[in-house]
Amino acid sequence: MTRPSLLRHFALLLLAACTTASAETIDRRIAVTIDDLPWQRAGAVSGEVLQQRHEQLMAQLARAGVPVTGFVNEFKLQVDGQLAPERVAMLRDWLDAGYALGNHGYSHPQIADIGAAAYCEDVERGEQVLRPLLAERGQVPRWFRHPYLRAGRDAADREVLQACFERLGYAIAPVTVDNSEWIWAAAYARVLDGEVEVDDPGGTLQRLREGYVPYMLDKLDYFERQSIELLGYALPQVWLMHANELNAASYAALIDAVRQRGYRLVSLDEAMQDAAYARGEGGYTGAAGIGWLHRWALGSTPRRKILPDEPLVPQWVLELAGIESE
Repeated sequence: MTRPSLLRHFALLLLAACTTASAETIDRRIAVTIDDLPWQRAGAVSGEVLQQRHEQLMAQLARAGVPVTGFVNEFKLQVDGQLAPERVAMLRDWLDAGYALGNHGYSHPQIADIGAAAYCEDVERGEQVLRPLLAERGQVPRWFRHPYLRAGRDAADREVLQACFERLGYAIAPVTVDNSEWIWAAAYARVLDGEVEVDDPGGTLQRLREGYVPYMLDKLDYFERQSIELLGYALPQVWLMHANELNAASYAALIDAVRQRGYRLVSLDEAMQDAAYARGEGGYTGAAGIGWLHRWALGSTPRRKILPDEPLVPQWVLELAGIESE
């Protein structure tokens, strides 16, 4: 090998070594958050089935063994207009297992439909069970998650909401890894409960489970790239999921796959220690329900790039879910 070729060879080896080292030193952390407790489709199944599926999800959470923050819609604690003790007991199961609970609004409202003042009333109504439940353990509600990730229509809405959250003592729980897991879950539940006819229900459910995990990993990869593009490093992410039939079957497998990708599963509190979160919801002033990385990009001056080619739900899953598009 000639001297120039030898030098070029060593340069390529050095570049490869540096690239590998860089990849290995990425600090991949992510916090799991699960919305719509006690159950996303609480009104769609019998009490007996709901209890069984809740227990299945709790078993999946225990098997995965990672921190979780759940967000409660208190209207789902009621049956025929009355508070159902068995559904309150489901929240106790979360607390007994060591998971954190936050407020997701009483009725999961759209702020555009009811206005900021009524939205604040819904937030306060959404802690009538949660606050005393946490007080039994010496805790108070600390986190609020916006339904649909919609944080207000304009600056006036945001001013009302800021005063509301300060009065009630809430911090906003972000989402940085947004996704359409809810569409996969709708498809899974419709097949599971016979709401959509398929030739092979068992095979279709298996196909959904097997497709769900790679889809969620593709989303993680996308938002890691978005974080590096925007911030220059891999942000400790906050992941959005829901309490549903799909996660009651697949959550532990998903967490195993994420660990294999080099992620450490951390608490929401740990993720929020990253300095980037100090910017809050950012300078974005639109009404859309979007994750914080996209909010920060759109709210930057000058506006920063949102990466193209965000992974989409396959058409066959949309059809099973009965949804036209994301």
